[in-house]
Amino acid sequence: MRATLAVLNDLESEGVFSRYAIGGGMAAMFYAEPQITYDLDVFVVLPTMGGGLLALTPIYEALRQRGYAAKHEHVIIEGMPVQFLPVYNPLLEEALDQAPTVEVAGVPTRILRIEHLICIAVQTGRDKDRERVRLLLEEGHPDLGRLAEICARHNLTSPALRGRSP
Repeated sequence: MRATLAVLNDLESEGVFSRYAIGGGMAAMFYAEPQITYDLDVFVVLPTMGGGLLALTPIYEALRQRGYAAKHEHVIIEGMPVQFLPVYNPLLEEALDQAPTVEVAGVPTRILRIEHLICIAVQTGRDKDRERVRLLLEEGHPDLGRLAEICARHNLTSPALRGRSP
């Protein structure tokens, strides 16, 4: 993981993307019991191309030049499958903007806050996301006041969140 994160930091410092943070199952492991996950979800702010389009092509090209190959929706970086996910809505923009920098294996990196992970999972709404919400609420000790504010700001409701108050 250390080498993978170092590559991400290099890409950010070179301007391939302007900001990144770890989300998904790997981020959830910082707050609650590990779930099965095999990849690293990396939310990125991409520079806009002509016409305001966002494209992952610059990331894939920069990684290809370093000798890393794409495999399906991932790029294998130092043995770790990494999926790059562009920030595409206000919730993700806020989550990335507020992601704290932490040391992971001695490498500074940003991890999405637990409250944002919960809200993103609610917004995504897949079965595995509902399970992630349950685990994070039970084991992760989110700030329920902050969680309520984020949910309200982004018009999110979920049966898992009902009855929980700050």
